[in-house]
Amino acid sequence: MQANTLSGGFADPAVGSAHAFRSVMEAMARPGTIQDIEGAAPPAPLSPAMGAVLLTLCDTETPIYLAGDMDCDAARAWLAFHTGAPFVGPAHCMFAVGKWDALAPLAVYPIGTSEYPDRSATLIVECSELAASSATLTGPGIKDQATLSLPEVEAFQANRTLFPLGLDFIFTCGERLAALPRSTEVSRSSSEAIAQVGAS
Repeated sequence: MQANTLSGGFADPAVGSAHAFRSVMEAMARPGTIQDIEGAAPPAPLSPAMGAVLLTLCDTETPIYLAGDMDCDAARAWLAFHTGAPFVGPAHCMFAVGKWDALAPLAVYPIGTSEYPDRSATLIVECSELAASSATLTGPGIKDQATLSLPEVEAFQANRTLFPLGLDFIFTCGERLAALPRSTEVSRSSSEAIAQVGAS
């Protein structure tokens, strides 16, 4: 077994996972806020933030789908060793990991049922940037409104119409993350809407 498979986990698992869990929960409770999350050093193409989220949320009972270039030997070996999570296809996962384009189409992921809306997937999306811009967010946990750079708007608007069913999203970039639970309303920022009107 390669050394980089064995390394890269939390130096102190109890402390590291507690700090990381707090960051994830804070991001979910306050959509649009960008949180620092550190302590993991997974192999590429997993980012430190993505690795920390997976170490914190995944175990032997949380099936993972690796999309696109995330589905590689290094990532599989690291996750298998540190979490024990089984690898499955998108229709049976609890967590899906990848870049936005590789995770499409969203319709293949479980969105829960009326009896068990929590039996849905959370998509962990690796982004090239994470900033307070692009889309406007409103809803639970947001005072007035927030902004967050999203890969698109329409997909999240469609997801919101499924509530209380639907998907939850965690966006990672470097050692930072943000979240978009299914309860959040998403609209284009005024500046982006103006720019689109001008281009049409």
